[in-house]
Amino acid sequence: MVIPNMSACELSQAIHARQVSCREVMQAYLNQIHTHNPQSNAIVSMAQPDALLAQADARDLQLAQGQSLGWMHGMPQAVKDLAHVAGFPTHMGSPLWRDFIPAQDGLMAARMKAAGCIVIGKTNTPEFGLGSHTFNEVFGATLNAWNPGKSAGGSSGGAAVALAQRMLPVADGSDFMGSLRNPAGWNHVFGMRPSQGRVPRAPSPDIYMSQLGTDGPMGRSVNDVAMLLSVQAGYDVCAPLSIAQDGHTFAQSLDHDPSGQRIAWLADLNGYLPMEDGILSVCEEALNTFQNLGCAIEPSALGMSPALIWDAWLVWRKALAGPHVAAMSHIPNWRDQVKPEALWEYDQSLSLSGAQWMAASVQRSAYYQHMVHLFEHFDVLALPVSQVWPFDVQERWPQSIQGRSMDTYHRWMEVVIYATFAGLPSISVPAGFSAQGLPMGLQLIGKPQGDFALLQLAHAYEQAAQNLIQRRPPGV
Repeated sequence: MVIPNMSACELSQAIHARQVSCREVMQAYLNQIHTHNPQSNAIVSMAQPDALLAQADARDLQLAQGQSLGWMHGMPQAVKDLAHVAGFPTHMGSPLWRDFIPAQDGLMAARMKAAGCIVIGKTNTPEFGLGSHTFNEVFGATLNAWNPGKSAGGSSGGAAVALAQRMLPVADGSDFMGSLRNPAGWNHVFGMRPSQGRVPRAPSPDIYMSQLGTDGPMGRSVNDVAMLLSVQAGYDVCAPLSIAQDGHTFAQSLDHDPSGQRIAWLADLNGYLPMEDGILSVCEEALNTFQNLGCAIEPSALGMSPALIWDAWLVWRKALAGPHVAAMSHIPNWRDQVKPEALWEYDQSLSLSGAQWMAASVQRSAYYQHMVHLFEHFDVLALPVSQVWPFDVQERWPQSIQGRSMDTYHRWMEVVIYATFAGLPSISVPAGFSAQGLPMGLQLIGKPQGDFALLQLAHAYEQAAQNLIQRRPPGV
């Protein structure tokens, strides 16, 4: 029994059946981290091994006394370095946060700890989580699990690589502009952006307007994703817009016959989105698996101007990202210590008016209503999870795609905003590989608050595509 090769669900069962001890599990993962992390740089701020093994011994003692904290009992977990864990630094990839150590857990970390996990460290992220490429001035770059010369994606890049290289059984992340989906697609794992409000975020300086980013789960199987979501999800009084549905919903069996489901293939939005060669064909090959399961695949148009959606999105992004960076402005010489992309977000936000934001909110509302209408005809929408293959790790961001210039540092990820802007659930499933062996994901977007149905469909795909799903990175 090779512990790091087990799914998180298998691992939880083995721990509770006393087939493996929590100490054995911790030691196995520490060995895996020792082997792979020096190159990939996925896990940062590691706790001392002796302290972690002592915590594992305490979990074993609890089991010997008939006590289990929950599904994650004894599992090693590294939390994304944008979220607070008591006693661990929260760097946010920024030199400005180098010395900050929170005294209390954030809500997501608290829920995972309550379910029995042992926090071993943090996973690397770009500065302030901005940009879908995990590099920063504190820890450096996280390298793609399949090709160390390529980007891991982001902002949950450390989490995705740690999963792919079997350094964690399951991982958490967050998603504003594809940050759970893009790195999952680029590292051949599953990453789910839940419905807005499904996984509440606390503490937060704003609990009413910050409704684009959300925390969520990643895993090497859909069952693992669903089980972690069952731990993370559920209403909290500190997050008044959180969804009032118990997380245990997602601990149910995902077995389901998907035949008859209608999937709209939006592709590149009739040429609006530039795509590198091979991405559409790889995703279409994955869609053939759904067709073989009895789903109806229909090439479709979005039916609304994507340019209008992008313009409204930019206003919302300015309104939310700019003040996040501005919170550092009291620090002397702060502009000299912040990456230019973050400064751009801040500077862009300074000229934004309330009237502009309100107009963008009206446009966003119209877009949501349009999506509701679209889902009267379809069960799921499908798009590639990225417009480019993993690029050179030394690049900051793609400057152009197929000869079309990218006018912002995140324009190359425009394909992921359609779920985010409507607050819809979306999951990235492994779709296939380029001729050079680089992974790509297919993005499935579900109906409003249709998280469980989306997980069921992704689970059916996973079972039918085992030869693809079970491929591992070189050396793992």
